[in-house]
Amino acid sequence: MKFEKLALLPEILKAVEEKGYTDTTPIQSRAVPAALAGRDILGGAQTGTGKTAAFALPTLHLLEKSLGEGASPRALVLAPTRELADQVAESFKEYGKYLDLIVRKVTGGAKMSAQHSNLAAGCDILIATPGRLMDHITRDSVDLSKIEILILDEADRMLDMGFINDIKTIIGTLKQKSQNLLFSATYGHDVEQLARKILDNPMAVEVAKRNSAASDVKQVLHWVDRGQRFDLLLHLIQEQQWYQALVFVKTKHSADRVASDLMKAKIPAAAIHGDKSQGARNRALKNFKSGDLQILVATDVAARGIDLHDMSHVVNFELPQIPEDYIHRIGRTGRAGKSGVAISLVSFSEKNQLLKIEKILKSQIPVEVIPGFEPKHDVETLRGKNAKESAEKKSTGKKTAGRKGGTSRGGGKKPADRTPSRGPKASKVSKAANERKSGGRSKAAPKGRSAAKGKSGRRARG
Repeated sequence: MKFEKLALLPEILKAVEEKGYTDTTPIQSRAVPAALAGRDILGGAQTGTGKTAAFALPTLHLLEKSLGEGASPRALVLAPTRELADQVAESFKEYGKYLDLIVRKVTGGAKMSAQHSNLAAGCDILIATPGRLMDHITRDSVDLSKIEILILDEADRMLDMGFINDIKTIIGTLKQKSQNLLFSATYGHDVEQLARKILDNPMAVEVAKRNSAASDVKQVLHWVDRGQRFDLLLHLIQEQQWYQALVFVKTKHSADRVASDLMKAKIPAAAIHGDKSQGARNRALKNFKSGDLQILVATDVAARGIDLHDMSHVVNFELPQIPEDYIHRIGRTGRAGKSGVAISLVSFSEKNQLLKIEKILKSQIPVEVIPGFEPKHDVETLRGKNAKESAEKKSTGKKTAGRKGGTSRGGGKKPADRTPSRGPKASKVSKAANERKSGGRSKAAPKGRSAAKGKSGRRARG
């Protein structure tokens, strides 16, 4: 569908044309007309599908058609991270540059006083991270009573980061009924529960199967021993001559270490994570986009909102603890109709995380063996056994766990454990995962503002 057929204001169409866009993406062709008609929307789409324009264009149109009075914002967009908020704010400004609408942004990493002054000066559209918006709400420096349109972008990630209570509080401050749009790449119980709470007879707009990977991304798995993981990464970069790649790790410490080791190997690299200042994160992204950096190493939180259309490779140096994050990670490549490659370097200790990811994908990630980096364990055979047992359990519906006393429900002997016992490293991973789910903080976790908050109360800072 051509943009000109969407019945948008001429000023918006002019801005869209200047960005080089003529045809809509599937989510835009379905979501924009529904939003223009005033419908609530439940949108399912990965990054790189034109999702931002799908809600930005109708929001700009509706607000321009009914100019309000006063300094209070009339549209609110919530995003999980500063980087995504930056990207969304920039899109609104570009698409609305010929309109009389003011766009403001409030995120962590910037001075509260400056943001307070900007909010007092007034705006039509406010883009915010939940944590920083809550700071302004508690200080009574923002008025949300005039909100007409509420948009939750990447709702799944906001809930993963522990923002559910903040989101509920923010919604509770809205004084009038609003048109609500919720977009999410994955659907879990929490997302569906939130959707039922805030959406009124929504139009479901899904451009791919739920919890599915982008079709333009080739997925590859390399089994590797933990101690050889960095050597394999370096081998792939050099042998396959990657121009640029985004490398995902689980922790801030890992990000710094991998980036430092790459620099020692004469590979231009930088790390971005929550402990980096906003200025440092912006410089790293700028240098990466300009081509001065070959590798960008990032944690999941810091990478949200990175908009890189020409990213050819994404690497899971370590698998994510939350299976749905895998889909978000590999969605950084294969954007805007271009193909990409997502490579996972998986060690024996991560076999359980891999099975959870493949359960969501409903398929196994193809394995490629790199000569010289074959793992000691026959993990592929083990993965096949576990997958077969899982399928058999699902088809029969019978529980395999035995009762106390060593007997199964069928009265037979309790089956022996088919998997090797987990070593101390795997136990630590399991412990970290449990702490993350419960919202607790491990002893080694940093106590700074960027520490992520679980669903029990603490929140990550946007």
